[in-house]
Amino acid sequence: MDAGAFDGVRVVELAQWVFVPVAGALLADWGSDVIRIEHLDGDPYRGLATQGIGTDRGGVNLSMALANRGKRSVALNLRDARGLAVLHDLLASADVLLTSLRPGALARLGLDTEAVRERHPHLIYARGNGFGVRGPDADQPGYDSSAFWARGGVGQILTPPERDYPISQRGAMGDRNGAMALAFGVAAALLKRTRTGRGSIVDVSLLGTAMWMLSSDLLAALNGGEVVRPQGRAAMVNPLTGTYRTRDDRHIQLMFLQGDRYWAEFCRTVGRPELAGDTRFVDMVARRAHATDCVAELDAIFAAHTFEEWKKILAPLDAPWAPVQSVEEVVEDPQVVANSYIGDVEIAGGATYRLPTVPVQFDGCPPQLRRAPEHGEHTEAVLVELGYDWDRVTELADEGVIP
Repeated sequence: MDAGAFDGVRVVELAQWVFVPVAGALLADWGSDVIRIEHLDGDPYRGLATQGIGTDRGGVNLSMALANRGKRSVALNLRDARGLAVLHDLLASADVLLTSLRPGALARLGLDTEAVRERHPHLIYARGNGFGVRGPDADQPGYDSSAFWARGGVGQILTPPERDYPISQRGAMGDRNGAMALAFGVAAALLKRTRTGRGSIVDVSLLGTAMWMLSSDLLAALNGGEVVRPQGRAAMVNPLTGTYRTRDDRHIQLMFLQGDRYWAEFCRTVGRPELAGDTRFVDMVARRAHATDCVAELDAIFAAHTFEEWKKILAPLDAPWAPVQSVEEVVEDPQVVANSYIGDVEIAGGATYRLPTVPVQFDGCPPQLRRAPEHGEHTEAVLVELGYDWDRVTELADEGVIP
């Protein structure tokens, strides 16, 4: 494979859990040498048990593997001045500091932006946080379920009004979306440094990520419009942008935003050509005025065949529609397979496991996925790279600075 876009770029990652580590994994996918700094007792995410993909899996912790693939791990006691000295030696050799520590914790370690930039002016200082680095809640802890889903409005806007409680968020949705933005910010800062010679401060918050994802709703709120929560099917403005149940209780999604462009061919495809000329449905205005009748007709049409039958019937139709798939179906989708959106990671003994790849590809190729490191696996090797001799490495281990 060709060299990665970030080959030769060193990233020091001082972060835990998912949000910021996933940004580091994306940079590693694209060629960066990402060295993650872990406490002597490890990232708490290593011990998380959930959905049979964490420590409860009985094999590889896939949650940890997804967030940390392709990196090296150094275990370091940053509460010891000698541990901080090692970190600064690493930063002197690095291009990017990637951190999820809150402002207060960074200040206590002497790693606030002013101190780090004064000592390492070349460094790009990239921070991922819950609520932004200014304001009364800048130092409040924030996970994606609180900062992104709850406070960011995502959970409220996606919850049907008839429910008593907001729907639950799927695992790390905000984290992984925020990570893409943070990796993008780092890439932009690296480009800027080629022009200015100086590093930048890059900030991404989970709250800000939620707002960006809800931009359409924010535009309504900012301009006096109505922010509409999910509506029932009876209130459908355009029946050709609806979801319809098949005979075997599966669903097909239509997304004909240009309904008049697709209506006649759709009617022929589904075996109801006469509907194209029905005065109730002849154009967008008519279908909106008779939305209840149109939905009823489409309900009856889709109820006549099974999910698999509809996939075959609609396959020739050059229009935006899709089967509503289960996650298990998605991973085996022919388009997923053809585009290598799932990759294999090889581990010791030739065994493999599968992970989603980063959705960005260069030159038509997905990144080569590499396994995540064990806790502190590369501590000694990285110190030797920095010029530490074995006597000094042994001394640091004896004094509890490294494991």
